[in-house]
Amino acid sequence: MANSKEAAPRVLFSIRYSLLAIRYSPVAITNMLEVSAIDLHYGAAQALRAVSLKAEPGKVTCVLGRNGVGKTSLLDALAGQHPVTRGTVTLDGADITTLVPYERARRGVAYVPQGREIFPLLTVRENLETGFAPLPREQRAIPDDVFALFPVLGNMLRRRGGDLSGGQQQQLAIGRALVMRPRVLLLDEPTEGIQPSIIKDIGRAIAYLRNLGQVAIVLVEQYLDFARELGDYFAVMDRGAIVYACSRADMDEAALKRALAL
Repeated sequence: MANSKEAAPRVLFSIRYSLLAIRYSPVAITNMLEVSAIDLHYGAAQALRAVSLKAEPGKVTCVLGRNGVGKTSLLDALAGQHPVTRGTVTLDGADITTLVPYERARRGVAYVPQGREIFPLLTVRENLETGFAPLPREQRAIPDDVFALFPVLGNMLRRRGGDLSGGQQQQLAIGRALVMRPRVLLLDEPTEGIQPSIIKDIGRAIAYLRNLGQVAIVLVEQYLDFARELGDYFAVMDRGAIVYACSRADMDEAALKRALAL
């Protein structure tokens, strides 16, 4: 993949429908998501152990690790899909730890889960319009950015979601999240089972969103090359805990790979 900053598409968007449309004041809102020492349990089984993490606007925080180490549980905790048993989650300094998913969505937290979870019997347009739910009525329009980043969606608006390929469904799931004008975007392994050409499209979309400077992105990924191309911060998980963390500037690649091999 080419350098991610260069790969971001150069597209002009209408002020009204762009993701840059004013939903939150860029002066008053920092869009910082901060996780402080959270634990999460499924019954007696502990899935997260004292996890701390930050996600900043205009930055991609990559969470890496093998299957079953707690990456999806972390995103579920951030989205409010499962309550934490200890610690706090804050957005712009406000405690959102106890908020349920729809309340976090109203505050700008958008989640693209593993497996996409689109509505197979709804059309592409109808799937995208489900992203209207947390928005005020005057903002309930599909941003032009969605079709600029994923042109195939514009050509398939009347097609049922279940008739799309896996890669097209992933683009639809990301597009649905973007309809929400997110302040925080949570992506759970968006490249899983996707053909290489669509992986490049998804990478360009993430780079574009980062370069807007307004969206904090948390990317869970197994493929180090994809994450390294896009990431600003990296955290490796094992057994529910973060065992290695670094920024792009101070990355020790040997140490990172050792942590991934644990």
